[in-house]
This record gives sequence, C-alpha cells and structure tokens, in this order.
Amino acid sequence: MAGEWNYSSSKWRGDPNDKGIQTSEDYRFYAISAEFPEFSNKDNTLVFQFSVKNEQKLDCGGGYMKLLRGEVDQKKFGIDTPYSIMFGPDICGYNTKKVHAILTYNGTNHLIRKDVPRETDQLTHVYTFVLKPDATYSILINNVEKQTDLFLLGFGFVNILTIWCWQLEDWDEEYIPNPKDKKPEGYDDIPKEIPDLDAKKMAPTIANLEYKGEWKPKVKSGTLFDNVLNTDDPYGRRFDEAEKKREEEAEDEDGDDAGEESDAESKTEATDNGDGTNKDDDKHVAVYCVQL
Repeated sequence: MAGEWNYSSSKWRGDPNDKGIQTSEDYRFYAISAEFPEFSNKDNTLVFQFSVKNEQKLDCGGGYMKLLRGEVDQKKFGIDTPYSIMFGPDICGYNTKKVHAILTYNGTNHLIRKDVPRETDQLTHVYTFVLKPDATYSILINNVEKQTDLFLLGFGFVNILTIWCWQLEDWDEEYIPNPKDKKPEGYDDIPKEIPDLDAKKMAPTIANLEYKGEWKPKVKSGTLFDNVLNTDDPYGRRFDEAEKKREEEAEDEDGDDAGEESDAESKTEATDNGDGTNKDDDKHVAVYCVQL
C-alpha cells in the first residue's frame, strides 16, 4: 500500500518554483529517505525542523519525520527501520490532534509524556524540535515555544523519585510473607467456573443487512512537506522567521480565501525557498514521512 509522492508547489503559493514533496493518493502509506554524512551533536544544540501543510480537510494522517541512526539499507527502508528521533504532527479523528515526539534511548522508544496540540488549518506550519546539551528540549510551532523540559522527565527515561531518592540496603519491606498462611485442603480441586442455574437463555442473532461496517476516520492525501532542516539553533530560527515573513506577504497579495478547519474555504498562503537553502538541506536529511 505504498503511496506515490508528487514534487509539487501545491495550492496558494506565491512562487510556483517553490516546491515540496506531497502525498497524492488516499488510503496509502508513504515513506521516503535520503542519506547524509554521519555527525555528532555532543556539546552542541540540535535542531530538527520542517514545514507541513495539509491542503486537504484531514480526518486522519500522520506527518512524521525520522532522523535515522547508523547505517541504513535504503532498499529495505520502512516503518521498522531503527531511528534516533521521530517528530511531527498527527491527527486521527476528533480525539488525536497533537505533535508526536519520540526519542530512542538504549533500544527503547520513549514517547513524550505531555501532549502538544498541533495546528489544524490548511496553511503551512513550521514544526521545530530542539535538543540542547544541558539535557533539555523544546518544541516550537511557527517559532513559538509550546513545551520545554528535561529529557529525563519529559520523555520518561527515569522516574523523578529515582533521581533524588535511593533506598537503603537494610530497609525493611512494608509487607512480608505470613508464615501461618497455609493452603486449605482440596483448594486445587475447586473449579474456576460453575454453571449459572439462574441464567436466562440469550436469543440468537442474525446478520444485520443495514450494517455498514466499523466506522473509521478517512485517510486523505494532500499533505505537503518542505523546508527540512537539520542544523544548529541560531540558523534554524533565522530561516524560520524569513520563511514566515514571505508566507504572510504572499497571503496578503493572494486574498483571504482560506480559513480554519471548520471553514468552507481555505486561506491563501505561500512559502518561499528564500536563498535556496532548503533545496540543499533536503538532500542531506534522512527522514520518514507517513500518511497514516
């Protein structure tokens, strides 16, 4: 069920040459990857940032990207490929509308504990994940900080009590085995269930010809990814601010036809390549994108 990607400028763009990768078919899974040289962010800030635009009225879809680790066989690349970071917006029905963030530590994937609401309109939004050398992280949407915390607490690497408290070796347990407690004679012969003599017989059922099947949210294509950056903090902020300014200028020129998720029409918006940096960065960032 692999879907086909389009290289598209999408709707409501001020510059038709400013393009990104876009999902094109409904009810499909999407994956794409690119290799880049190995690096280390030890003692440095790491910024994982990209833009997402849902032109469609999205009922269910995940816009994740993954920063892969180690050597990857791209011919076998898929959902089970090991990764270090997974990040991006997700929506499924009325209950799930949040930003996913997962960090892999010692072979275990740790999901962020506190939900970060995602944007739900049809415009372009920039999602940023910042990992700092002081063991803290930040999640930003359109360069506005939505959450920040310690790795250990925000992703549940350890319990807060284990950081500050250590149990003494000779500490007495609250409960101990009762030496006077003995199994009653014939205990193992007691049946787990017995017939219910007072039970009423249930009427048999037949297939309901009017039943339409289990309801599930519809998966729609049209999500567009662009402006992928894997860089340091100052550059990511400057790039985001420059792109946002170009977007707003294009929207003012094109009109006010787009709106929130509940509106009948979609607000005009545009993003721009600017100095062309996103084209280069796209070639050197390994990501995993999936329209769930």
